[in-house]
Amino acid sequence: MRTTLRNIITTAAAVFALQLPAIRTASAEIDPVIKALFPPLPKSADSPHNPGTPEKIALGKRLYSETKLSKAEGLSCNSCHDLKNYGVDNEATSLGHNNQRGTRNSPTVYNAALHIAQFWDGRAKDVEEQALGPMMNPVEMAMATEVEVIQRLSKDPSYIEAFKKAFPGEKEPLNFQNVGKAIGAFERTLLTPSRFDAYLKGDEKALSAEEIRGLKTFHETGCTMCHAGATVGGQMFQKLGLVKPYETKDLGRYEVTKNEAEKYFFKVPSLRNIEKTAPYFHDGNVKTLDEAVRLMAEHQLGRTLTDGQVNDIVTFLKALTGELPQSAL
Repeated sequence: MRTTLRNIITTAAAVFALQLPAIRTASAEIDPVIKALFPPLPKSADSPHNPGTPEKIALGKRLYSETKLSKAEGLSCNSCHDLKNYGVDNEATSLGHNNQRGTRNSPTVYNAALHIAQFWDGRAKDVEEQALGPMMNPVEMAMATEVEVIQRLSKDPSYIEAFKKAFPGEKEPLNFQNVGKAIGAFERTLLTPSRFDAYLKGDEKALSAEEIRGLKTFHETGCTMCHAGATVGGQMFQKLGLVKPYETKDLGRYEVTKNEAEKYFFKVPSLRNIEKTAPYFHDGNVKTLDEAVRLMAEHQLGRTLTDGQVNDIVTFLKALTGELPQSAL
């Protein structure tokens, strides 16, 4: 009897051992709610209104670092949105013409083409429109007129030829709108897939147990009410101080729409590469990611997080740091 029982137990243990990998895989399966909240980052951010071509993208990359687009010829798009530094300058607000500073933080350009709109207040509908704004802003690049921008570029024969190749068939391809289209086409290539995307595609080992726990905390705390989608944010406008008022003189989206209901509304930032893009918030007044998480929970959700919860969420957020495309560097 004892031998038979021993054999049964041994056989059962062997069967369980064979099933163990499958059981482990099943227990690690990605929560379908998480899959629904976070589609993986797409391979491209193409626009039907501005299809990218190798010629247009190459021109846009060149223009992105062109200092002739600023009055004193000392600033370019890359000055405030450094592609080698995750698309930011890590300043609270950026230095512009004559060392002036604006009132808002310069957000990263990486993955921005996938956002609902551009700028903190959403005043530009896409990256093509956004690219032209700083050139004419007296605090930023401070060009006097659109005509002056074109006159400067026209003095360089290589630009005349590059615009012809990028915009074939157009009578006057070197024009102000095409400057924005070229830069926009380049910016649409600036996507940064991370280990989180591998996880969403089914690689359960792409994230550590601690990062998965952080993702769970991030969701259960309520962060995903605003920070969702492939860009983990960037898809809606929300009031800063939704539950508890937040001290700021910036009226946000109201300055664009003049709609009283949109006072203190800002575009919800993407959390992709958030570990690398300090300082935080529209004014750059928050220096650390830990502090940003605590303040968001307090003012947007009415919650006071424990140190453990903050650590969990920050651990997950660091898994959103992606790979910079070599073609952009």
